[in-house]
Amino acid sequence: MDKIEELLTRGVEKIYPSPEALEKILRSGKKIKLYQGFDPTAPSLHLGHYVGLLKLRQFQELGHQVIFLIGDFTGMIGDPSGKSETRKPLTREQVLSNSRDYKKQAERILNFSGENPAKLAKNSEWLDSLSFANLIKLSSNLTFQQVKERDMFQKRIREGKDIYLNEFLYPLVQGYDSLYMDVDLEVGGSDQLFNMMTGRDLIHKLKGKEKFVMTTKLLVDAKGEKVGKTTGNALFLNRPAEEFFGGIMSFPDDVLPLGFEILTRVPMEEVKSMDFKAKPMELKKRLAFEVVKIIYGEESADKALGQFEKVFQKKESPENLPQIKIESGEIEADKLLFNSGLVKSLSEAKRFLSQKAIEINGKIITNEKLSLKENDIIRIGKTKFVKIAISK
Repeated sequence: MDKIEELLTRGVEKIYPSPEALEKILRSGKKIKLYQGFDPTAPSLHLGHYVGLLKLRQFQELGHQVIFLIGDFTGMIGDPSGKSETRKPLTREQVLSNSRDYKKQAERILNFSGENPAKLAKNSEWLDSLSFANLIKLSSNLTFQQVKERDMFQKRIREGKDIYLNEFLYPLVQGYDSLYMDVDLEVGGSDQLFNMMTGRDLIHKLKGKEKFVMTTKLLVDAKGEKVGKTTGNALFLNRPAEEFFGGIMSFPDDVLPLGFEILTRVPMEEVKSMDFKAKPMELKKRLAFEVVKIIYGEESADKALGQFEKVFQKKESPENLPQIKIESGEIEADKLLFNSGLVKSLSEAKRFLSQKAIEINGKIITNEKLSLKENDIIRIGKTKFVKIAISK
């Protein structure tokens, strides 16, 4: 498999209008301009974004012009893709705060300096100044029937749920990004297809130009449910390497082949030769190691692997644990977890307790009130540990 063939097939779901048409351009030696957009709806990029960044890196290594677009304007609207409920709108301050570290995280994968640097852009640069008159004119290129047919909108209509106009406008606004930057290709998850095709239509109608769309595969389990992004299981790039490693180790075995394809740079010839049924644990550790090595570096990957084997296979406590200070005496378990910042809410704490996912010194907590001692070790879920310190 040569580099162009791998670029067009590895982790790729579909290419529009066809992979053959894009391949012809790439093999001609022409360098194209491409991008992927990342809406700052959370303070960190996550595993799904990482998949797209790896694909952008492949293009960059072949000399193509890559744009890392932060959707600081579209992030305020809220992308309806895959959502059965309307997103809560974000303020300008929230999206700016959320995106503060996006470039620093993307730099672990893309090169923003040196030869053929990736370009950072923010779509507020052009969307803030888009007049209402021009927006109305732009909207004449998209029909109500087109947008209404989206799966998530049809589902809401059947359930009697509201669809707001800003959600209808989202694909148009995202499509304008492609038009303004005059790109040749847009990359995104397969759940972004409608939005990306809207940009393709706009460029074709208003510039008479071809825009390719490449959808990347989503990391899903055998039931088709997303892995690594679901509630309580999100893998964010601002988390410690050990926690990220442990999160990948919690993946179901059936995602291993897809995980190696879309999350690593292990040659596909080697991936195809792996026996996933005979050695799932060892291969899952290899998968976690390869991903953490790309994001955090090989030294961090070695440490994360060592800690995982020590804690989860040898049942020992990890080193250098963070401490939380408490007063002596009895304390309610859910309040301890919430007040110390170990969980986001009391309801989440109660959920962990009901799922028997809290341990003290290796023993599952079953009672609601605790009497803790100095240096007791609490484990929350699979990857989070803290040590108790008693205030004196």
